[in-house]
Amino acid sequence: MFATEDQKIIALFFARDERAVAETAEKYGALCMRIAEQILGSRADAEEVVNDAYFRLWKAIPPTNPVHFQAFVLTLTRRAALDRADQLSRKKRSGDRYAAALSELEQVIASPDDVQRQTEQQAVSEAIGRFLDDLPEQQRSMLLKRYWYLMTAREIAREMQLPETRVRVTLMRLRNRLREYLEKEELL
Repeated sequence: MFATEDQKIIALFFARDERAVAETAEKYGALCMRIAEQILGSRADAEEVVNDAYFRLWKAIPPTNPVHFQAFVLTLTRRAALDRADQLSRKKRSGDRYAAALSELEQVIASPDDVQRQTEQQAVSEAIGRFLDDLPEQQRSMLLKRYWYLMTAREIAREMQLPETRVRVTLMRLRNRLREYLEKEELL
């Protein structure tokens, strides 16, 4: 059912029919807003970012024909939100949630700024994907909530109905396991 609906929306994009954006917003708008708000901490900035993500989507399809439309939309939204967070932090405004989450991983993952490391970054991304695939659902969910949705440990604990201390300890252990995994894969 989802694939068929998504394929219809993608066809609207290819036909350059503006209903494509409206239908995308109807189907995925709430999730896009949640991601943008988690990253930015501001409803107004999140609304601006989601609109920017829709514009990016309009420019990307065509020529891109995404296999997983939802993941494509959410990735564009996340990138737009992270771009906005960078812009806001340069203006000395709130980008703290983004910075805090990334600082926890700074010793695990190399900086993406080095052009020569793009191939290595792809290998790291694939290795992280394999690492996540091997985790139990609860642990995978915790990592994604923290480092994809940029939720705080307190928010994760509340959503998953777990003690905050357990979430913090689990995340610390998972970061250590990820480091060991990447070292074993010779990616660190």
